[in-house]
Amino acid sequence: MNWFLRFFTSSIGRKLIMSLTGLFLIVFLVIHLIGNLQLLNDDNGLSFNTYAYFMTTNGLIKTVSYGLYLFILLHAFQGILIAKVNKSSRKNRYVSNQGQVANWESRNMAILGILIFAFLLMHMGDFWLKMKMGQLDMVKYDGYDHPVKDLYGRVSIAFNQLWIVAIYVIGQIALYLHLKHGFASAFQTLGWNHPKYTPLIKSVGLVYAILIPLGFALIPLYIYFVK
Repeated sequence: MNWFLRFFTSSIGRKLIMSLTGLFLIVFLVIHLIGNLQLLNDDNGLSFNTYAYFMTTNGLIKTVSYGLYLFILLHAFQGILIAKVNKSSRKNRYVSNQGQVANWESRNMAILGILIFAFLLMHMGDFWLKMKMGQLDMVKYDGYDHPVKDLYGRVSIAFNQLWIVAIYVIGQIALYLHLKHGFASAFQTLGWNHPKYTPLIKSVGLVYAILIPLGFALIPLYIYFVK
């Protein structure tokens, strides 16, 4: 156990855990977006509510979700530790890298991470917590022998308030900036840094960093301005 704690708190261990949890969350975001895009269907919430019901009642998915919560906390915790270490050694790093100016995203990953984490807390408090606390109405659809929680109705109410839509868009801008640097950085930490493949990884990362937040931002904007 001591060796694990030493590795967990070492510079290499922190960066490795940061990369692995980050890659897991990158995959999760794709799955989460695919599910959330069901909100755009014009079916009175049928596809989204039944999707939400499946995701919250399937035993395997519920087990994976606990790992997701752990990875989010671990990613945030390690990010704060890395930021503190970087801050303490910033003067030396600047001296040894004169002429090399890090981009804004890499210098402010901790700030972006805090913004995203705060946004995530608001997001889960407004939807996930209300669903878990039984604060949602039940709705019955033809072809289903049981009612399901009307999470779609709650989302519609929230996204018809301009201030909430604005917060979601700002949250996605922060996510874009975080992913823009974090995607390629995760692969680099794992040693996948090669003149032949690194440009491809950076290009894929940039496309990912644009499309995923854009997809999430599209949902509240569409509900507010179109639906």
